[in-house]
Amino acid sequence: MIGHQVKVLRLLDRIDSPADLKGLTQPELRQLASEIRQELVATITAKGGHLASNLGVVELTMALHRVFDSPRDKMVWDVGHQSYTHKLLTGRRQRFATLRQYRGLSGYTSRNESQHDPFGAGHASTSISAALGMAVARDLSDDDYYVVAIIGDGAITGGMALEALNQAGHLGSRLIVVLNDNGMSISPTVGALSKLLTRIRFNYRYYRAKKKSRRLLNTLPLGDRLWQAGQKVRTSFKGLILPTMLWEELGFTYIGPVDGHNIYELELAFSQARDYHIEPILVHVITTKGKGYHPAEGDAVYYHGVPAKGASSKAPPTYSEVFARTVLRLARENPKLVVITPAMPEGNCLSIVQDEFPGRVFDVGICEQHAVTFAAGLTTQGYIPIVAIYSTFLQRAFDQIIHDVCIQDLPVIFAVDRSGIVGDDGKTHQGVFDISYLTIIPNLIVAAPKDENELQHLIFTALKSEHPMAIRYPRNPGLGIELDTELCQIPIGKGESVRYGKDVAILAIGNMVAPALEAAQELASKGIEATVVNARFAKPLDSELIADVASYTRRLVTVEENALSGGFGSSVVQLLRQSGISDIQVKSIGIPDEFVEQGTQAILRSKYGLDAKGITKQVLALFPNRDSTSLLTEIARGSSSRGE
Repeated sequence: MIGHQVKVLRLLDRIDSPADLKGLTQPELRQLASEIRQELVATITAKGGHLASNLGVVELTMALHRVFDSPRDKMVWDVGHQSYTHKLLTGRRQRFATLRQYRGLSGYTSRNESQHDPFGAGHASTSISAALGMAVARDLSDDDYYVVAIIGDGAITGGMALEALNQAGHLGSRLIVVLNDNGMSISPTVGALSKLLTRIRFNYRYYRAKKKSRRLLNTLPLGDRLWQAGQKVRTSFKGLILPTMLWEELGFTYIGPVDGHNIYELELAFSQARDYHIEPILVHVITTKGKGYHPAEGDAVYYHGVPAKGASSKAPPTYSEVFARTVLRLARENPKLVVITPAMPEGNCLSIVQDEFPGRVFDVGICEQHAVTFAAGLTTQGYIPIVAIYSTFLQRAFDQIIHDVCIQDLPVIFAVDRSGIVGDDGKTHQGVFDISYLTIIPNLIVAAPKDENELQHLIFTALKSEHPMAIRYPRNPGLGIELDTELCQIPIGKGESVRYGKDVAILAIGNMVAPALEAAQELASKGIEATVVNARFAKPLDSELIADVASYTRRLVTVEENALSGGFGSSVVQLLRQSGISDIQVKSIGIPDEFVEQGTQAILRSKYGLDAKGITKQVLALFPNRDSTSLLTEIARGSSSRGE
């Protein structure tokens, strides 16, 4: 009707399942790819999430769903952070705006979310192992579905992926591995395997020549015999100019490289892989991270993960930034200081150190186990290594921390970034277990700063400790306090009282000290005076300070952004018991026995009582004779009036 705008229905709005892709023409597929990219950019720049990696696999994902029949055929996405197009094509389009939001769609694959996600993930290098398990299960059950693992060139450098490739080649199970090669993990991919892939990536001419030669020989008498006779020459020549022999020696048939943004070529390659029934196949696909969005193509590292629109750019420096600046300062003073990161130089803010000391910052790729033992070897020769690693990834090197570092009491420093609640990345990335699994290890010192100023002092302390030491710090910006110009050594195992009160003691560790102080102020307005202790060390505990505050308050509340099981509070209770201190009321606040879902840090901290309001509520529960019910009601009303 004239004067009224008619809404044009997108092709994407007609895709409710992978079956809806089957009948589309090539022009329609190109249009759909463009619409998907528009949806990705619009949603991710507004809500936050992984942008560049998803833009790079649009055509790849479409081709997979056109050739294979999900959910009967199993598609296992490594890490899962690049599965957004997959979500859009598998019935989750209408909920896509809830991506990474509290109780919304996961930013990764999730078995609880869709039957099209046969395996949940969030960490790298797991897909081939999981897919091989599914393929073997299929064979044992005499079934005939296909199993496809999609893995990036960064993740395939991980030891677990190489172990799985080795086993898959040995078993000879019918398995398809799609190698998404864009030269990147989060940062540019490093290592010898990456260099090999680069050599393959730029040898399209070899494959064109091979095809032309085969066609020519087919037109000649005895052409087939000539082709077979040339195999030995071909093999040695191929090994020189195109080192695909690695995959063949592992027992895989190699297809590629394939243009990862040409749907027709992708479908052809995937169809060949699908119809090949002899041995495992690796399809090598070349993609561009950030494809179709100029800013992301120009800076795929920055646009790997983008914050939600409206995120403050005026916040104080993050703990990660203060860590990196401190390391740079110490590296200038000590030539024996080296830094190791498993594929996270940007995430750990170590680029500034790398720029000035490129020979002393080692990006080992997605190889957390190797990173730790590599550090252990460095210490035996007089160097001081700092392993900068996210809490959720340090879990992967648990045995190496015990066996290669702590048994030998080697002075490796672990900078445990993103500890505690990290927010929107969800269950696979919350760093809420490190206090629990680190404090059980003999010889290991475990510390957490109350603010960014204390962080720099703890790093300096670790350099002087001559023992293995882990320093955990959160994802947050710092408190914005002024940093001391001189670094000082903090006595190992010593905390501090930062506020005195006679009624109750709040023992907080790390970033929980600040909300504990806020809670103490609120409690004071209700007639309850609280001592607040900055514990600093989860191991060794300051037994003298804890015994002292317990003796005059008789009520303790421990606060940690960590699992309660085996955590800081558990250690405090054990200390009191072993010291024979009884008749003490103890309440521990932390993460219960569950995995923390996705959501903003503020929402999740509120949920678990890890903010000032939650701490206040738990303390008041220790004072039933002071009409805590009315006090709780008053606090709730006050929070409501503040819009919380």
